Amino acid sequence: MDFIKKKVPGIAICAVIAGVSTALAQLSIGSFSLEVVGAPVFSILIGMIVTLILPKLASGAVMNEGVTFSSKKILQWAVIILGFSLNLGTIAKVGAQSLPVIISTILVSLLVAMLLMKVLKIDKRVACLIGVGSSICGGSAIAATAPVIDADDEEVAQSISVIFLFNVLAALIFPTLGYNLLHLGSEGFAIFAGTAVNDTSSVTAAASTAEGLYGVEGILSSAVTVKLTRTLAIIPITLVLAFIRTKRAKKNGGNGSSVSLKKIFPFFIIYFVIASVITTVVGVLAQKGVAPTFTAFYNDSFVHFAKWLAKFFIAMAMCAIGLNTNIVKLIKKGGKPILLGFCCWCAITAVSLGVQMLTGIYSTNL
Repeated sequence: MDFIKKKVPGIAICAVIAGVSTALAQLSIGSFSLEVVGAPVFSILIGMIVTLILPKLASGAVMNEGVTFSSKKILQWAVIILGFSLNLGTIAKVGAQSLPVIISTILVSLLVAMLLMKVLKIDKRVACLIGVGSSICGGSAIAATAPVIDADDEEVAQSISVIFLFNVLAALIFPTLGYNLLHLGSEGFAIFAGTAVNDTSSVTAAASTAEGLYGVEGILSSAVTVKLTRTLAIIPITLVLAFIRTKRAKKNGGNGSSVSLKKIFPFFIIYFVIASVITTVVGVLAQKGVAPTFTAFYNDSFVHFAKWLAKFFIAMAMCAIGLNTNIVKLIKKGGKPILLGFCCWCAITAVSLGVQMLTGIYSTNL
């Protein structure tokens, strides 16, 4: 009863706005699909607008605990459920060729974020979130990283906004850039889209457009597989960040016994891995013809539902973050983070193409 009284109202408002945002993301304006924007971005924007109109809504006694629960716990649940969409065997088989490109783009993006954090004097948590979001998988990476580095809602909102801007630009620009200007082959474009576009929805949009330009199928599936391979980088990144945070906390806290890895360790990432392993095992069973009814239901229905639920929970969490964010303050502080995001985006694009050239993946469509 206590949970219902204190948390359900806030959770309910986040769920309603997430539902509206999910519906909006299914719409199109002419030839432009709003799926590129994505339900999480709609959710965070609607949340910020609601708070601008009703500034005390999220902080009030009725909504506060539920909104906080949504921005913290439901965000972690979203990451865990996301694990069910990852078949490690398929990713290892198809994504192995893109591994040098993935590793290079991640390292360069994080390095650029660290350097510009000092040059531009940007908050280290914002820089970390933008660097991780740019290099790994956009909103999902930010969702996984934010609890580990103890980022507040405003910092998450700032980072999501920056990632969104370059998601849309990439989805609009990259197909023409890859086909008409760079003359990438279909395989090269799939790796380019999978490594240089931040979010899955934008990777899907860019790769789908490219299939029309190239007149071939398979670019979309390959690009998404590369993107899912990138997603696995969430695991080492969050674990390393948890270790660094623990080490710094012990150093700065004076009393080492008061700070432990157990308190900071992102256990939800372990559950994310377990979920991925379960899907992988079911995939192996399906290949061997074991329990065909169950494996078919799991792969065709359950995994599809898990993908949808993970996105919906992320939208709920982003709504909660939006409800706790001052949009006016966010816009005033947006210049430097946008510049940081732009530099990370350019660096990732250049490195993705450069490593393809060095490894012989880059081929032209001429």
